[in-house]
Amino acid sequence: MAKKIWIVLFISFLIYSASVYTNCDKKAETALNKEVKKGWDVWQAKNCQSCHQVYGLGGYMGPDLTNTASEKGPEYMKGFIKYGTGRMPNYHLNDDEIESLLAFLTWVDKSGRSAVPEKAVHWTGTYIIDDK
Repeated sequence: MAKKIWIVLFISFLIYSASVYTNCDKKAETALNKEVKKGWDVWQAKNCQSCHQVYGLGGYMGPDLTNTASEKGPEYMKGFIKYGTGRMPNYHLNDDEIESLLAFLTWVDKSGRSAVPEKAVHWTGTYIIDDK
């Protein structure tokens, strides 16, 4: 009797494991939709993290973009992305790439906060942890 229970448990475990293994990508795809994934690909391809930060991690030349979507809005961001500025180069992204990048940054914005008070940012771009 105990042997039959172990066999049933083992077979159940195998079926469950196979189900999780074959369906895990589908669940991840719904959590992170295709447009956001394409935006992440643009972010990586253009090496945006070398100048910009998300969640306080990345370069120091540009601003932290974690919450830019909610603070500045998509039209503001689109202008910077499309035309560049004095310090940010124009990467000549097409409209599809820009929309994907905005989708990624909007997703990042919804997933966390990265607000550091200006008085806590040193002129070198590092954070002042203690004002003593």
